[in-house]
Amino acid sequence: MKAVPLCMSKKVLITRIIPPLAQELLMKAGFEVSVWPGAGPMTQPDLIERAKQVNALISLGADKLDKTFFSQCGHLDIIAQFAVGFDNIDVGEATRLGIPIGNTPDVLSDATADVAFGLMIAVSRKMFYLHKTIQQGAWKQFEPLKNLGQELTGKTLGIFGMGRIGQVMAQRCMGAYSMKVIYHNRSRNAEAEQQFNARYVSFDELLRESDVLSVHSVLSAETKGLFNKEVFKRMKPTSIFINTSRGGVHNEVDLIEALQQGTIWGAGLDVTNPEPMKSDNPLLLMPTVAVLPHIGSATVEARNGMARVAAENIIAFYQRGHVPYCVNPGVLVERK
Repeated sequence: MKAVPLCMSKKVLITRIIPPLAQELLMKAGFEVSVWPGAGPMTQPDLIERAKQVNALISLGADKLDKTFFSQCGHLDIIAQFAVGFDNIDVGEATRLGIPIGNTPDVLSDATADVAFGLMIAVSRKMFYLHKTIQQGAWKQFEPLKNLGQELTGKTLGIFGMGRIGQVMAQRCMGAYSMKVIYHNRSRNAEAEQQFNARYVSFDELLRESDVLSVHSVLSAETKGLFNKEVFKRMKPTSIFINTSRGGVHNEVDLIEALQQGTIWGAGLDVTNPEPMKSDNPLLLMPTVAVLPHIGSATVEARNGMARVAAENIIAFYQRGHVPYCVNPGVLVERK
């Protein structure tokens, strides 16, 4: 494959302020880099106008890269997403236009799995809720039958989406609590089965057998709103639902109802639907719920890693015609 030639005129737009490592690596490689300095994302018209002036983009999840965007920015050579997920991008349209899409897996697996693991513990012992009772002056005395939670040792962990993050979550739960691991995936994961003695099950079995069901899938047409009223009814009434993937995977109205009616026991969310969550959402007042503001990758190590990989995806593309982490690798094959 003939690599796209790198020259000083190649321009990259970074659509938000991210760790400076990305800009440093790109500039060292000879790129001209501009960064949107705003506190929040650009409007789509602003994004389109700025993207028209560059050759490559480092985008974030709040950027709407749909058919409207690509109808005016089909000239882009490559888009590097500063995230693992890419549901904000019309990958099909990008592929049709021959634009490779890079993402940043691996570097945030530990950080995101830590959040899923922490949410599981927090929900099982009602930690977020009970912390609030102290602030409200409601902690008066020891009460033997009050504030009871669940123990996790020996329970069954169900993983929906046994990718990199799901495997780290399984490792955490096995090591700390000797949990049995079952999973449902689009395909079997032999590595997970060997390392964690994970058992591949149908979706119905996953719902029926999981004491903790942790979601680590992408948001797609198949997974959007998948965890709804009917699905929650098929879970154990003692089960805990964890979602650190994308809020759109669960129906939040149905989740609220399932918790209020005791259909499931608890929920830990790092992502919400919609996002951000409103401050009066009833989930925030429930004893067996823990909600975080989408901080899965929010560590110094993970965010620096994401910046590095996003930059390396662009640099490698121009220097070698290769994108180390490519969502639509068929585009690169067609360029050969």
